[in-house]
Amino acid sequence: MITSTGRRTFLVAAIAPIPAAAQLDRILSRIGGKGGSGDKTSGGLKEALSIGITNAVGILAKPDGYFKNEAVKILLPKSFKTVETGLKFAGMGGVLDQLVLGMNRAAEKAAPLAKNIFVDAIKQMTFTDAKNILTGGNTAATDFFKSTTTDKLTTAFKPPVSEAMAEVGVTKTYNEFLGRVQKMPLLRLEKLELDNYVVGKALDGLFYMVGQEEKKIRTDPAARVTGLLREVFGGR
Repeated sequence: MITSTGRRTFLVAAIAPIPAAAQLDRILSRIGGKGGSGDKTSGGLKEALSIGITNAVGILAKPDGYFKNEAVKILLPKSFKTVETGLKFAGMGGVLDQLVLGMNRAAEKAAPLAKNIFVDAIKQMTFTDAKNILTGGNTAATDFFKSTTTDKLTTAFKPPVSEAMAEVGVTKTYNEFLGRVQKMPLLRLEKLELDNYVVGKALDGLFYMVGQEEKKIRTDPAARVTGLLREVFGGR
């Protein structure tokens, strides 16, 4: 939980009750110090992040991981809102539903690729990165991942998203759908690069779930599920 001082890191929250400034100094000195203590604490931080990203990817990389999770479900683009009612009135509601399902299925197929990219980012983490995570807000680690992995994730997600969209017929359905809309009076809908849209929304959902897992580790001792995490960060 965030205290009246405005923020608390998940590592500080996990240590036995001592003054907050002393907690932070203790943790930073252990990470930056020489010998086993620093190595162990640094390893504990990386293990915590590894567990968080494994959990997040695992939630999304399965059937309905996106589609039945209202927090990350990929919906129709905002540009559709102005014509959605008219399209449903014209009997195209089923087509819209197919588009939504297909987009989410494509994101679910691409999600497993994120794990190795996140793991590589953790391996390359520096002392400065660790310090920024410790002194940052509730999603400091997630922000670190965004800054270091977004480009790689975008590149990695594009091929499987495009492939999945083609396999389930989303691309064909979307192009046919646009052709029908263009023939309807009073309805105007600009063509959207649907693959890029799905990749962007899939990454938004991925980072959201990583952030949720990070918050658990910050605030819930029960989320520290290994001996190293309990030894370094406290907990039962």
